[in-house]
Amino acid sequence: MAQSEVIVGLDIGTTKILCLVAEVRGSGDVEIIGVSSHPSKGLQRGIVLNIESTVQSIRQAIEDAEKMAGTEITSVIVGIAGGHIRSLNGHGMITLRNREVTKRDLDRVIESATAGAQPADREVIHVMPQEFIVDGERKIKDPVGLYGVKLEAKIHMVTAQVTQAKNLVKCVHNSGVDVGSLVLEQVASSEAVLTPDERDVGVVLLDCGGGTTDIAVFCDGSIKYTSNITIGGDFLDNDISFGLGASKQVAKEIKERYGIASADLVDQDEEVKIDKIAGAGRKKITKNELANIIEPRLEEIFTMARREMMRSGYYDMLPAGCVITGGSMAIKGADYLAQKILNMPVRLGVPNQITGLEELVAKPECATGVGLLVWGSKNAVASKNQKIRIREAQVFKRVFNTMKTWFSDLF
Repeated sequence: MAQSEVIVGLDIGTTKILCLVAEVRGSGDVEIIGVSSHPSKGLQRGIVLNIESTVQSIRQAIEDAEKMAGTEITSVIVGIAGGHIRSLNGHGMITLRNREVTKRDLDRVIESATAGAQPADREVIHVMPQEFIVDGERKIKDPVGLYGVKLEAKIHMVTAQVTQAKNLVKCVHNSGVDVGSLVLEQVASSEAVLTPDERDVGVVLLDCGGGTTDIAVFCDGSIKYTSNITIGGDFLDNDISFGLGASKQVAKEIKERYGIASADLVDQDEEVKIDKIAGAGRKKITKNELANIIEPRLEEIFTMARREMMRSGYYDMLPAGCVITGGSMAIKGADYLAQKILNMPVRLGVPNQITGLEELVAKPECATGVGLLVWGSKNAVASKNQKIRIREAQVFKRVFNTMKTWFSDLF
């Protein structure tokens, strides 16, 4: 790019809303100049339950980010997740009549792959090519210019429940800004924490947020499977609150400061003092007691994730193992417990590829926010001047059309 552009990523989560402002230096190269995190109110498991509360939370996060960055925010890249998200793989085919493949042919074969796959109550968020096939030759990333008789495409399509997606767009619009792009949160997080080599050989991403745990499987450099589990860090907070008789805020602080994922990792069973939820004074608990509360819930999350991996058909094709990220995965020993249950190599994913205020965002809970910026920087040219506004007719048809172009341009 001749000069830097400013882009904004907005991660609207169940527990917090993270707004990041960055200057784009080039494709995948961002310098963060503004960071704001504000408690999220009005959402549950990625679903908007209260429009006004959500709008107020978004507006506050955006205003704080504007002050830090010293720039006005007019458009944002928004992450979307939740139990209403569904995905499926598709296959399309067109005839070429013994001529060269063109970019127009890529659009046609992708349209063929998505035809009839969209239920009436759902709208397309992403259409991601997995591979192209020319006259039976597989695993072609960019077939443009090749001669052939038949062109095929395998795609991964992500859809959202139309009412939930519209509610999310409405909340952002009512906050006073445009939605430039909607990006599936695990797709965004993958941009921040996965390496190209991991994507090529086979890896699964687990992004554990407050309300949901998002899953994405990559192989041969493309996304093969996405899913989500409607259990997240909020469940851990509730378990700790109930088990220790502490407020939810105290429970969250205890988890972040003293939490251990497995009792096997408790070296010294030191005591921790916490405020009582009822009555005056404080009470003592041990780290072993805390670990015995946290471990069963994390085991449940990892067990359900393993089940999703098996369902994807790629469980035995992931030599790079699993990358865990998200705020709840920052608990000490989460990678140890995940490796034990998933029976594969596991590492904690922390955002990279960033400069600027990296000390504020180089942590798992910022993976989606940073990923939105990286994704936006790679698609800045294609998405320039595209604004999704809830008042426009056929809003999500436009999303589908632009997504086709963006992802076609990646190959």
